Amino acid sequence: MSCRTSIPASALALLLASAAPVLAQEPGPPAAAPALAQPMVEFQADTLSYDENLDVITAEGNVLVSRDSQQLTADKVVYNRKTGTVSAHGNVRAVDGDGVTAVADGFELTESLRDGLVDNVLLILADGSRLAAKDGKRENGLSTLNRAVYSPCAVVDDAGCPREPVWQLKAVKVVHDPARGRVFYTGARLEMFGVPVVALPRLSHPDGFDRNQSGLLSPDVRFTRELGGELRIPYYWSIAPNKDFTATTHVYTNVVPMVEAQYRQLFAGGPIQIGVMGTYAKGAAEDPLTGNIIDTHARLRGAIDARGQIEHGDGWRSSFSSRLTNDDNFLGRYQISLDNRLRSTYALERFETGRYFSVSGWAFQNLTSGANDARMPFALPLVDFRWRLPDKILGGGVMLQANSLGLYRREGQSMVRALASAQWDRSFLTPLGQRVTFTGLVRGDVYNANDTALADDPFYAGRDGWKARLIPLAAIDVEWPFAGPFLGGTQTLSPRLQFVGSTSTANEGIPNEDSRAVDLEDSNLFSLNRFPGYDRWEGGARVTYGVDWRWTKPGIAVQAQVGQSYRLDDNMDLFPEGTGLSGRVSDVVGRASVRIGRYVELTQRLRLDKDNLAVRRNEADVAIGSRRTFLSIGYLRYNRNIALEDLPDHEEVRAGARVAFGKYWAVFGSTVVDLTSTGEDSLTTNDGWQPIRARLGVSYTDECFDFGVTWKRNYIDNPNARQGNTILFTLALRNLG
Repeated sequence: MSCRTSIPASALALLLASAAPVLAQEPGPPAAAPALAQPMVEFQADTLSYDENLDVITAEGNVLVSRDSQQLTADKVVYNRKTGTVSAHGNVRAVDGDGVTAVADGFELTESLRDGLVDNVLLILADGSRLAAKDGKRENGLSTLNRAVYSPCAVVDDAGCPREPVWQLKAVKVVHDPARGRVFYTGARLEMFGVPVVALPRLSHPDGFDRNQSGLLSPDVRFTRELGGELRIPYYWSIAPNKDFTATTHVYTNVVPMVEAQYRQLFAGGPIQIGVMGTYAKGAAEDPLTGNIIDTHARLRGAIDARGQIEHGDGWRSSFSSRLTNDDNFLGRYQISLDNRLRSTYALERFETGRYFSVSGWAFQNLTSGANDARMPFALPLVDFRWRLPDKILGGGVMLQANSLGLYRREGQSMVRALASAQWDRSFLTPLGQRVTFTGLVRGDVYNANDTALADDPFYAGRDGWKARLIPLAAIDVEWPFAGPFLGGTQTLSPRLQFVGSTSTANEGIPNEDSRAVDLEDSNLFSLNRFPGYDRWEGGARVTYGVDWRWTKPGIAVQAQVGQSYRLDDNMDLFPEGTGLSGRVSDVVGRASVRIGRYVELTQRLRLDKDNLAVRRNEADVAIGSRRTFLSIGYLRYNRNIALEDLPDHEEVRAGARVAFGKYWAVFGSTVVDLTSTGEDSLTTNDGWQPIRARLGVSYTDECFDFGVTWKRNYIDNPNARQGNTILFTLALRNLG
């Protein structure tokens, strides 16, 4: 909360600082009147008088005192030279340079310009919050308000009629200590909708001038089936303006407590963040004989989550991310993360105009029950260099690339790889409007593989020892767009034809580590190599054809694409069955989308079987509404009959919605349902309808108050995420947390 109680005193200081020197310069006062060294002050008043007997200067009528961005207005300002006091009366209003306004019946200051009194004061802070008090004073640098009320909530409704604030904080006394940067409350109580809710005999918070103040943050309360009730109590320590530390205690009713710590620092080159969490407790594991979840012995269990990015200058940048745990079930059991694989990486990069260089390393930790970490790979180093030559060659641009990888397993296939390539592209328009692109590429690779007999799947295994390959490629791509008016808008029809020719024996004996997730879709139909990564190359000769159609008019955009490829050589077993690319003719892929204004968007992606047009891949997404009220539905089905275990068929539906009602209320929910059956995936235990997770909640949000109740259910039961319900309560008072 940014309650700045020093403003009344600073406003009074403004009055003295403004009035005393300026009035002293008016004709009439004796020359002995002290003048204080202050910035330039502008002073206005309807009348000005001086009583020589009482030694009093009086300014009346629309009195305005201004200095820089500060202003003071009043009906009357009186300066008593004998008592050394300056007072302002009637409609007193002071505005400081931070946009804080003070309104009071009257101000009175001592001649020291630092101490003073104020009656019936109202502070309107820069963010619209209000702090009112019966009276107040400033003495020895401390500002004290008596019988004060604070609230950031609106005090009038939309019609301009007075209303009770949603919540307010009342206190017998409020003290602002600028030296400590905090506001202290004595005898405070919190009221909501005019009803006292909780008494707070002692309360303090940062004053808002320096938001990096140490102290307790807002607690968090939630309920889950496994953990029971949970209370999170975070403490924030502001070490310096560029670094802080947060320690959080997690107290549960069903399990032992957990502690969490996070350190953040902003260097000149960028930020870093290091988080650790841990507990001393029993773990959970799956009994290999019965499959039941059992508790293990108590020990220290925890995890580390660190990340950062540092700019070194001259185009160099480092980035890192590390997630580690000493217990495979810790993150899931304490509902920190449901990930079953953790990744740690470091990368050093350099960016130049037309050039890019990076060297990185990767390591993984498998949290799946029964997994053998010795078979998890780590990559060191992974080097990538790309350079687009500034000058054209034969009218085309040239891209040079080099890449190397060392990938190792303690148990399993390991390899090192190095490659270099040069690609030339030239595009031009024909007199008939066709866009023609010629491409030439040559690439050389060197591999060295070990323990290939221990590969996790023989389909991905290479041959032990050194292996080299040379890959030449030539391609021509022709697009011919036609445009014209249609149904009050503009349509564009663009047929496309591509021919690609390359060596057809490039993959023999090469291990496959980064080209496994292959699947034909609209995004890679016209790629020179439909395999992802580098380890597999799509050789041979093929022709790819398709058409792109677009229609637009104000507020509406429709787009559709469809295409297919035909293999000209006899290399029919290059791709696994079910990927859509096996055989001479590929499956048909397409994509369609409709966008209506900002509120309706529909997207459909399909892959149809080349023989019978059966749907092999179907992705549909519908989004309707605005940020306040919306509905989104997604459907996904892979029906590829693929034999590889790491590319199984899958079917699911996702739905989410939010409905706002009234001015401040909303209900929301989401769900994910697995529709995969044993006919689609022989390894699944689903019957074709298995909810994965669901969420339902209600929220209230106005200008100063947030409240919500959310129910979550997890239907999965494994060591990382046991099924059960979670109830989450959120309560936030603006400026209080």
